[in-house]
Parts: sequence; C-alpha cells; structure tokens
Amino acid sequence: MFAYVLRRMAVAIPTLLLLIVLSFVLMHLAPGGPFTQERELPAQVLANLNAKYGLDQPLWRQIWNYLYGIVAHFDFGPSFVYPDRTVNQLIAEGFPVTLTYGALSFLFAVVVGVALGVVAAIRQNSFLDYLAVGISIGAQVLPNFVMAPILVLVFTLWCGLLPGGGWSFSDPRFWVMPVIALGTSYMASIARITRSSMLEVLGSNHIRTARAKGMPEHRVVIRHALKPALLPVISYLGPVFVSMITGSVVIDIYFSTGGIGKAFVDSALNRDYAVMMGVTILIGALTILFNLVVDILYAWIDPRIRY
Repeated sequence: MFAYVLRRMAVAIPTLLLLIVLSFVLMHLAPGGPFTQERELPAQVLANLNAKYGLDQPLWRQIWNYLYGIVAHFDFGPSFVYPDRTVNQLIAEGFPVTLTYGALSFLFAVVVGVALGVVAAIRQNSFLDYLAVGISIGAQVLPNFVMAPILVLVFTLWCGLLPGGGWSFSDPRFWVMPVIALGTSYMASIARITRSSMLEVLGSNHIRTARAKGMPEHRVVIRHALKPALLPVISYLGPVFVSMITGSVVIDIYFSTGGIGKAFVDSALNRDYAVMMGVTILIGALTILFNLVVDILYAWIDPRIRY
C-alpha cells in the first residue's frame, strides 16, 4: 500500500504542473485582460501596469516565474484587482470559512443520507421506505440556489430564529442555514445510492448465509451488509467533498459568508489571473488528494481489493 501511495504521489506532481500550465495558457488566450475596462486606460498607464505585474513578458517566461514562485516560496503572487493584497491572503481569509461550512455540510449529507438509504433498504416497500424516498426526492429537487432563499425567508424573516447573513466561527447559528442549503441535495444523492447498493447487498449469498445461521438482523446489517454497500457511496464522496470544501458561490452570495466561492467567480469576471490560478491549484490539489483517499478507503472496506 505504501508503494502504491508513493506511485500515486509521483503521478500527482506532474498532473498538477500540467493543470497549472494549461490553466495559465487558456486564461491568457482569452480576449481582454485584468486591466481591460469599459473606459480604456491610456496606453502608457496600461504599459506600466503590465510591466509591474510582468504581463509584458513572453508567455513562457510568465509561466516559469509563476511556477518558480509557487515551488520555491509557495507564493501565488499579488491580486490584480486588489493590489494591496496577495492571493495567499485572500485564500487564507476565505478558505477557513469555506472549509468549516463545507466539512459540516459533508458530515450532514453523509450521516443523514446513509441513514435514510439504509432504513429504506431494510424496510423496503414499507412506510419508512416511502418516507425516506420522498425526503430524498424532495431534497433533490431543491438545489442550493432554491433552498438558500427559502431558508432565509422561513428562519430569518418569518421566525427570526437565525441570522440571515454573515459568519462567525464562535456562533453556531451562522452555520445552520449554509450547512443545510449546501448539503441537502448531496444528501439526497447519497441516500439514493445507499438504498440501491444496500438492496443489492442484502440479496447476496453471504447475507442469506448469515441469516440462516441465526445471526441477529442488526449484526447482519452492520457487520456484513453495510461495508460492501458503502463502496459506491465512497466513490461518490471523493469529488463531492472537494466541491463542498472549496466553496459554493450561491452559499457565499446568499449568506455573505466570505468564503472563496464568490472570490473565485469575481476573479473570473474581473480577469484576476492570480486569484483564479490560486483557487484552481487549490481545487486540483484537493481533488488529487481525496481521490487517493477514496482509493485507500476502498482497500480498507473491501479486503479483496489489492493495489
């Protein structure tokens, strides 16, 4: 297993470098630039700005300087739109917020989704099954851009129970609505995958053998059925976790959380190359990391898998 992890890490480094180069080239090939405005800047002012940020250099030189700054100093450079702030500062301010509500949303989606799926599979075609499936379908048709304003309307404007915006690490009331809005649709998908996988496992031969030996039903479910039923769920959770902890622009806009989701979209609209690259590298690195974690969990859950 250790050798497999080393091989994956050896492949991850050139993959991440290729992602950086391709993203850098594609951004610079798009028309316009970070200083392109409705009212054109004087040519001398534009030339001075390009020279200050190194945009007047050949593209290969810009890529080399950018890669050297990351590898040697872990420096993503200054923001073009916010000249008094660096990309490292913007990510350091927004990512902890996004990581907090993203991780809580992930935990909420996994716990509730797996529980609904298991209950629905065990009590197939019963009231509990119909209720769990109904909750899943209802959650699936309410994406976060629909759920967020509904939560604000109900819990803030009508009931006055929760703050309608802002963020505080010390006050859990600010966490509730972002977590529910972000995790609900993922929870529904996890519940559907868990139910279908659990039904397939419960009909397998080793489950019938365990029941024939007189093993209690709760031990059959927890010890013999749950782990293999979670394999498809685990494969789904890897990219889901990355998408949750790297932010949702809808959550950041509706609840004014200050996460990096809105910063990423603003950087794309403003052509802030440095911020776009910083968030892109963050997402790419986390995707590679958690895909590796998913593969390791596969081997832990299913002993038949060997790397």
